[in-house]
Amino acid sequence: MTKFIDLSCRDFKKIRSVDKRLVSYNIEMTEVTGGTFWKEYTKAQIEGKEAFPKFSELRNFTAMGELMQYYPPIDLYNERLRSYAKELGEVWIRVSGSWATKTYYDFEGETGGKAPEGYQSVLTKEQWIGVLEFVKAVNGKLLISVSNCAGDHKNGGPLDLTQTKKIFDFSHEYGVDIDAAEFMNEPNMLEFSGAPAGYTAKNYARDQDIFNRWVKENYPKCLIVGPCTTGDTSVGRIGKHLTAGVGSLMKTCTTDELLKGTLVPLDVFSYHYYNGISERLAQIMPQAHWSADEAHTDEYLGIARENAEGHAVLRDKYVPDGQMWVTESGDAGGGGNTWASTYLDVFRTLSELGSFAVVSDGIIFHNTLASSDYGFLERETFVPRPNYYAVLLWTRLMGSDVYDCRSLCANELHVYCHSRKDKNGFAFLIINNSESDTVTVTLPAEAERYTLSGGGSLRSRTVFLNGKELLLDENGNLPKLEGQKENSGSVELPPCTCSFFAV
Repeated sequence: MTKFIDLSCRDFKKIRSVDKRLVSYNIEMTEVTGGTFWKEYTKAQIEGKEAFPKFSELRNFTAMGELMQYYPPIDLYNERLRSYAKELGEVWIRVSGSWATKTYYDFEGETGGKAPEGYQSVLTKEQWIGVLEFVKAVNGKLLISVSNCAGDHKNGGPLDLTQTKKIFDFSHEYGVDIDAAEFMNEPNMLEFSGAPAGYTAKNYARDQDIFNRWVKENYPKCLIVGPCTTGDTSVGRIGKHLTAGVGSLMKTCTTDELLKGTLVPLDVFSYHYYNGISERLAQIMPQAHWSADEAHTDEYLGIARENAEGHAVLRDKYVPDGQMWVTESGDAGGGGNTWASTYLDVFRTLSELGSFAVVSDGIIFHNTLASSDYGFLERETFVPRPNYYAVLLWTRLMGSDVYDCRSLCANELHVYCHSRKDKNGFAFLIINNSESDTVTVTLPAEAERYTLSGGGSLRSRTVFLNGKELLLDENGNLPKLEGQKENSGSVELPPCTCSFFAV
């Protein structure tokens, strides 16, 4: 079967202009300090030939050997890493994660590397300088969350700001201010996210006000972002979704419960979005896991927009007219699925960018830049994965103005339209997620086409552009991302491809 799209229409209604830093990313605090993070999948697991081993129960997952392995600190001075990061253009860089909630800032070198009582890990002055230098090198803006564990609550009382003051003041004195801050990572999971035992939503509301008030008084240019929830049971479906897993497994609270009664307003509304639970956690949350066979379906791709629309209601309630940020995103909670590093996840990544821009203005922070199986780049080698090339094309081609082209969409066919980055016309993204149907596109004039595919395999660990495999050269240089010239008339797009057109 063939579907048809005519791009000759020029009366698309403009919806909004989106932030130029829409494509951004996380560097987890545990990457900076060194420590546990999600265990690397084997080659056979990525190919879909080996199951993930079973474990008995979910406890403090940051310390579970069945799920985690130790990694040394990331080298943020690595020239290859910096070079590939710079190619993504202007970005926000978020340094946070569950591990950040329990990290002690040892800028005086007093701990000998041993975390004080109430904390789990140690951040040294040299490691934090590495973060600040990386932010400068890539012309980024810095978002962090601070520690909020037992060590920050003397005698079980309210938040002690000693740690907060230390990291803000040191960064300022070094010459790289913290541009935005979320008080705590994923607070709706309460103590499971690292807060003190018995921590409640009321405790969070109290402590967020303490934190936000201090930041506004001392660093008024710093954006206050929050509440940084994940799997909020009041938003979206309770069926096959991350919400179903989180809500069934542990005690959680909602965004409304966290923000009820707070006095210091937020500048930006934030939440975390994952389509579901990864294979490594599927055995305890099967209702929240999607199989690889479903990872390109309309139902799966539709979750991003559903989440954005649901959270936009909360944004309008708590941060009217403010931006909405997805401060963690990836294909699945729990370090990503085995196919997160393959072409199969490109459908989700590009669909999320397109649908989010239709719903709201803001930022999407991909988790992560270069760690775990859902990173843009492979850990240590920093070899780009398919998602990296997909977002690189997005940042180079898709401009800020967003247009309504819903009339062009159909089952297993998703079309997004922006101004061109060079402002000389329109840029279209056409996702043909059908495994059998071709799409015939009618072009009104000469255009450049950039078609991404898996080269015949959805689980390919490399990606092809207009039929050519994208590989680094012997010196580690990125391949040229050149479009194919197309004359006015018809162009055919094969099944399971993602195509950009600069018209």
